Amino acid sequence: MTSPTTVQNSQVQNTQRKYSPLKEFWKSFKKQKAALVASIFIGLLIVIAIIGPYIAPYDPFEPNYNALLEGPSASHLAGTDEYGRDIFSRLIVGAKISLMVSFSAVFLGLILGTILGLISGYFGGWVDKIIMRSCDVLFSFPDLLLAIAIVALLGPGINNVIIAVMIFSVPSFARLVRGATLNAKENVYVEAAQSMGASHVRVLWKHIFPETISELIIFVTMRIGTAILAASGLSFLGLGASPEMPEWGVMLSSGRDYLGTSSHVVIMPGIAIFLTVLAFNLIGDGLRDVLDPKIKNN
Repeated sequence: MTSPTTVQNSQVQNTQRKYSPLKEFWKSFKKQKAALVASIFIGLLIVIAIIGPYIAPYDPFEPNYNALLEGPSASHLAGTDEYGRDIFSRLIVGAKISLMVSFSAVFLGLILGTILGLISGYFGGWVDKIIMRSCDVLFSFPDLLLAIAIVALLGPGINNVIIAVMIFSVPSFARLVRGATLNAKENVYVEAAQSMGASHVRVLWKHIFPETISELIIFVTMRIGTAILAASGLSFLGLGASPEMPEWGVMLSSGRDYLGTSSHVVIMPGIAIFLTVLAFNLIGDGLRDVLDPKIKNN
């Protein structure tokens, strides 16, 4: 005969086994319809970026002087540019460049900003003052203006665009993580770990950093949209990708001279940038509604 205690323990174990943070997250996230649609769009865009060169209907670099500035048609879904190159093919291949630049810059900024924010919030004192005052200096410049100054100093090119966008992303991540660290280090389990002789690195990595993850996920998603705009803006100004590259900002820049006669040359890459940035912002809003405890408790 099974005792009541055994039955109760079995029920508790089954409840614990059934609970899954990932399932709970998905249950909440799928209620965010706009964020869900945006996630599907970004997922498809990432797939296109990976397989783009293999599915592009035309060579994005090969000119066709018999089809200059043709409007959208069955043979050229997004029309052609001033060299007769298929815009749709260039958008597909250019997705890889735009996403690669933005992802690389944001995640490099995330790593450096997180380290600085953890150190600043945990140790405080003169370390905190030096890091935060340095961030304040960077915050005093508009993001795009700071990126232009950095690229002008380093020289044009995709790699320097990544560095520029990374640098203006670092202060935002550092300040976000510092605030979360200040809150987390007051918790009892952090004080207990310190009293037991745990090293600073262990306390930061095991007990404080996990408390910052949800906020970082939300902010990273939104920051990618900002990075896409900044990278496209730098390329538009001639400081990013080289003119022959099918990068969305470059396509906007080369097509602006034909805005009055062949507006599709500008409209198509503009729509691509708009939809991508909007999608990342919608995902960020959805993640905030799901992960932010202040919003969930209201």
